[in-house]
Amino acid sequence: MSVLLLLPVLTGLLVAVVGLRATRQRLPRNRFAGVRTAASMRSDEAFRLANRVAGPPTMVAGLVGVVAGTAALLLPGTAAPLACALLGLAGMVAIATGAGVLGHRAALALPEPERDLPAGCAGCACGNCGVRGVRS
Repeated sequence: MSVLLLLPVLTGLLVAVVGLRATRQRLPRNRFAGVRTAASMRSDEAFRLANRVAGPPTMVAGLVGVVAGTAALLLPGTAAPLACALLGLAGMVAIATGAGVLGHRAALALPEPERDLPAGCAGCACGNCGVRGVRS
């Protein structure tokens, strides 16, 4: 039973470390950790901004998991520790989800990066540029 109650503590530590790295802008752009929405993944700048905004609430989410797991380990009986651990996990997920929404909105506020156009192309999609050949 105590192994199950360690789950919020370990998960909370992991989430808190991700939040700390995101806040300090030390979280590299990746597919596994941080805010990974279409808006945040469109550029390195958007990824950094989204995760910098989401970092502090993510650390709070991790802290909620650690505190709930520690409290669950200290409570006597079976039902109370299990309820405490489950409520802590639910709170951690809710706060982390809110953090992700905040980060996503921050990334949406950034203007879209300019596309790199091939040489000779004005970006108008006319088909008359050097990409498809010049029409006569």
